[in-house]
Amino acid sequence: MSKKSRSKLWFLVHSWLTLPIWFFVLIVCVTGTLAVVSQEIVWLATPEARASQPSDDAPLLSYEQVLTAIHQAEPALAVQSISRPDEAHFALVADVVYPDGRSPSLYINPYTGAIQGESPSFNFKAFTRALHGWWLVPFTNGYSWGWYLVSFLGLPLLGSLITGLVVYKKFWKGFFKPNLRFKHGARIFWGDFHRLCGIWSIWFIAVISITGLWFLIQAFMFDNQISISTAGNPPVVARQDVPIMPDGKPAPQISLDKAVSIAAEKIPGLEASFISLPSNAYGHIEVGGPGWYPLLFQTAEINPYNGLIEGSRMIADRSGLELVTESMRPLHTGDFGGIWVKLIWFFFGLILSMMVLSGLLIWTKRTALATAHALKRSNTPARAPAAQAATTTTDNHTQVNA
Repeated sequence: MSKKSRSKLWFLVHSWLTLPIWFFVLIVCVTGTLAVVSQEIVWLATPEARASQPSDDAPLLSYEQVLTAIHQAEPALAVQSISRPDEAHFALVADVVYPDGRSPSLYINPYTGAIQGESPSFNFKAFTRALHGWWLVPFTNGYSWGWYLVSFLGLPLLGSLITGLVVYKKFWKGFFKPNLRFKHGARIFWGDFHRLCGIWSIWFIAVISITGLWFLIQAFMFDNQISISTAGNPPVVARQDVPIMPDGKPAPQISLDKAVSIAAEKIPGLEASFISLPSNAYGHIEVGGPGWYPLLFQTAEINPYNGLIEGSRMIADRSGLELVTESMRPLHTGDFGGIWVKLIWFFFGLILSMMVLSGLLIWTKRTALATAHALKRSNTPARAPAAQAATTTTDNHTQVNA
């Protein structure tokens, strides 16, 4: 076998060995696309997760009213937090602890306060995000190797975007004159489709690849005890400030509605989307929600006895680097702005998945054809070299044989 033939053979082996990588990238893209709308899929499949309005004019309950309704239904449980999803058709979610130690999440009707059921600890939403984010590899000592493997894909994804723009000359013309040929065979069609999807997904590929690379950096920093956080220690109610009741009962605390009102005065425009209750006598009521910048939450820590704000985390409290890095997760998942942003992320996730699939089909067909040609050449017997006529050339100094 000639040196050139051996080189082609090794190239074909290399091409076939990269087939699992292509499928891995495709599965990551598909699972990520499903993870964007996983909460909505849970809503469709789980009636308990829906906010059923008893009448058209039924008002939403306040946080204090919801807390009262929970305690009336289950006096023995302790409520840790109550969160209100962005979309009004979702039920509230309350994290609670039962006397036997169980700590489930409950679906609460936001109009009646009724407990509609328990949320599984590992539902479809958690499954798709775990499969997409770290391939279900457990976190035993820091971030799992599955997390590193998936987030590393941001590097070749960003490289493919850059090289694709370099290879595809004058790519911007595809915005104005899209070309998709249907009558020139599958290879031509999938090639046009691949380029067209890439053109219209430039911004989305850039967002997903850059945020994916940040997840890789984040894991490396955490596992090496490197922090860029400017957040201080959480506030604690001083022992001398905790009221002591003569009968030994818990000291009275301000209502959750009062806490929300105090937080709204501190954070103009705050829409409280979650509230956490104190876990002990020295804890604070935490009220949080999106502010003027939709990608990040702002929170206020309120003393449950006197109503004073003793800690807060505003947008302005974050450094420029934190403002960028903390925006990475919602930008990657599309988990901001409600259902319409999710649908945009879902649509372009489908396009990205189809682009990977079309690239896989193009690559597989090309490699299969090259393999077939190589096998055909190896099975063809070598032809004998043509006989060359023996001629004797002479010049003026050569003797001619008779």
